[in-house]
Amino acid sequence: MANNYNNDEQHNFTRSVLKPSLIALAISSCLAAPAMAQQAEPAETELKLERIEVTARRTVENLQTVPVAVTSLGSDELQQRGMDNLIAVQQYSPNTTLQISRGTNSTLTAYIRGIGQQDPLWGFEPGVGIYIDDVYMARPQGAALDVYDVERIEVLRGPQGTLYGRNTIGGAVKYVTKELTGDTAFAVRGTIGTENQQDVKLSGQVGLTDTLFVSGAIASFNRDGFGTYLNTGAENYDKDVQSGRVSVQWNAAENFTVRLNADKTTDKSNSKGGFRLTPSLLVPTQPLTDSVYDSYTSMPADNKVDTEGQSLTLTWDVDDNWTVKSVTARRKGVTDTNIDFDSTPLQSLDVPAFYEDEQTSQELQLLFNGDKFKMASGVYYYTGEACGAFGTVIVAGAGVTLENGGCVDTDSIAAYAQGTYKLTDKLSLTAGGRYTKDDKDATMYRNLYLGYKGPRDIAAPGTLLQVQTDFSGSESFSHFSPRVGAEYQYSRDLMYYVSYTDGFKSGGFDMRAVEIVNPNATDPYQEETVDTYEFGIKSEWLEQRLRVNAAVFHSSYDDMQVTVQRAVGNNVASQVLNAASADINGAELEALFAATRDLEISAIVGYLDASFNKVEFFDPVSQSVVDVSDVWGFANTPELTATLASRYTVVTDFGDLVFNANVAYRGATQIFEVPSVLDYGGYTLINAGVNWYSKDGYWDVSLQGKNLGDKQARIAGYNFALLAREQTITGYYMDPRTVSLSVGYRF
Repeated sequence: MANNYNNDEQHNFTRSVLKPSLIALAISSCLAAPAMAQQAEPAETELKLERIEVTARRTVENLQTVPVAVTSLGSDELQQRGMDNLIAVQQYSPNTTLQISRGTNSTLTAYIRGIGQQDPLWGFEPGVGIYIDDVYMARPQGAALDVYDVERIEVLRGPQGTLYGRNTIGGAVKYVTKELTGDTAFAVRGTIGTENQQDVKLSGQVGLTDTLFVSGAIASFNRDGFGTYLNTGAENYDKDVQSGRVSVQWNAAENFTVRLNADKTTDKSNSKGGFRLTPSLLVPTQPLTDSVYDSYTSMPADNKVDTEGQSLTLTWDVDDNWTVKSVTARRKGVTDTNIDFDSTPLQSLDVPAFYEDEQTSQELQLLFNGDKFKMASGVYYYTGEACGAFGTVIVAGAGVTLENGGCVDTDSIAAYAQGTYKLTDKLSLTAGGRYTKDDKDATMYRNLYLGYKGPRDIAAPGTLLQVQTDFSGSESFSHFSPRVGAEYQYSRDLMYYVSYTDGFKSGGFDMRAVEIVNPNATDPYQEETVDTYEFGIKSEWLEQRLRVNAAVFHSSYDDMQVTVQRAVGNNVASQVLNAASADINGAELEALFAATRDLEISAIVGYLDASFNKVEFFDPVSQSVVDVSDVWGFANTPELTATLASRYTVVTDFGDLVFNANVAYRGATQIFEVPSVLDYGGYTLINAGVNWYSKDGYWDVSLQGKNLGDKQARIAGYNFALLAREQTITGYYMDPRTVSLSVGYRF
């Protein structure tokens, strides 16, 4: 096999994860690195870490020259480590949380450096931008992407408002699909595993002519549930996802390329049922389940999430320096689901929900790449509509239902430019800014009915008892996001950078506003901002065998959008206010060491010290403004995250074996800003695997184990104490131990 660490030779490996019996060997290989390094057969100068290219600044650059905290995971590494879903990336990116949201299988909860989106309700803006091939996904539904036909995944930490715009206040995650080369290629992979896992992935591409290329990929992900709904027998925590993608590229001229992408994903996995942390007050005879993956429900487990997108990218290389790029895109998502908040067989706190969103965007980029000056600039237009409705049976036995629904229409336009100028061979200065203007129109209703009424239940409309909210409103939000910085290339392998970056998340309207409880709840909340000061290094040592990238930062977080939900009698009072300010201090380390030709060790560490300075909001229970900054903490933000990983290659006469193992730690985490019994302590995961590659390069086999210690960790939940006469505190958990076996063929 080729040497993975030499720039002139590309390693051909793909995939990883180890037999449980080999965990000790893989972990001990990490600890034995210095001794094993002495046994390396080739000279040390022949060992080099491969160059990693990223597009963090809208153009292809070497990771080590980009003055941004970036993690990049290529397709080989993703497959070798068994990272088959976007959420697995959190283990390899410091200060990053990527998790499945409560009650769903494919809605993403994303936080970077303490900033994200807790509530996936329509109309709320995310704090971390998710991109598929430079196209922004406005909603978290369907954003927990399965990994197939992917070139790499990039995580950009810290505000990216200058080049990426609104709602990248915490950072951005970029899902980059494979390039079209015109070569004929085909790959198929089948996987079986725990709980009857049955996955299939097929992909291929072909050149129809010398200038017209076509590629396609389809994938099916299926698995039985880790638990069941005990009173209905339906699967809980199962998976049923089908996805497909097609791309067409036409090289119309030597300097002009047209690319059309289209993708579609359908998730029919059952809605997830929560595990009750307290006995039911209304069903005292119902025992708590023995397994956190079992639940009870009074609803069908039906759930369907459809997401699709199309994009057209035109690239014109005007000359050696100038490039003009146009990206036209459309995305759509529809969610139809059922969530049983209280997880009991009683028809209480049942929430059938329907979401629908559409977005269209147009971006025109002008890029310049010269000897001393580089620039990315452009204009961006976005228009989108996010609508939804949900019904809530709030009083068991009385047949009383709340219906809540509405729409938010958004029109956004932005202009941006960022350039880097080399003052000397070593010193460069970067400056840029982005101006964004959002116009939002919102309508919202909240009605109380006698009878069971779902969000689209026309046959049983119920009898209107009370109009709790009925409003429409419009508001404009505008913001200028600057970035300034300096980079000092001390030597070929060592760069220092310092930067100031401003980011913002757009304002909006609370889609759960309850006017009868709080008359100001329908007032628009304004954008929130963060100012981040960062110092970092990008370095390589030992003749490019050791890569160490690190950053320290301070973020001043102002006008934070605080979402508060309180049980008031049989109602839930909601409000979103710019009621908080906070300071976030942190440090990040990413290290990669090629100990020998065969052994690679990596370490990832993230530390965060995040604290509120002020949190003031109207408490509908006490009917007064309160400051709870001394009580609140940051949600989904552990103080410490760390991963130690190794990869060891054995060359044999019957093929190559690649062993992988990692130990990942996440510190204690609050589920919401307010401390509660849902909060979970720190935990450590062990993942391992082994991969075999045939000598001809066509076949590979991968055995993978995840969470081999079978750790339980609560990652989401609902906390509605004494709502509708019930004590509703339910938790949702990460996957238990799983083992899978994959066989792949490609040419």
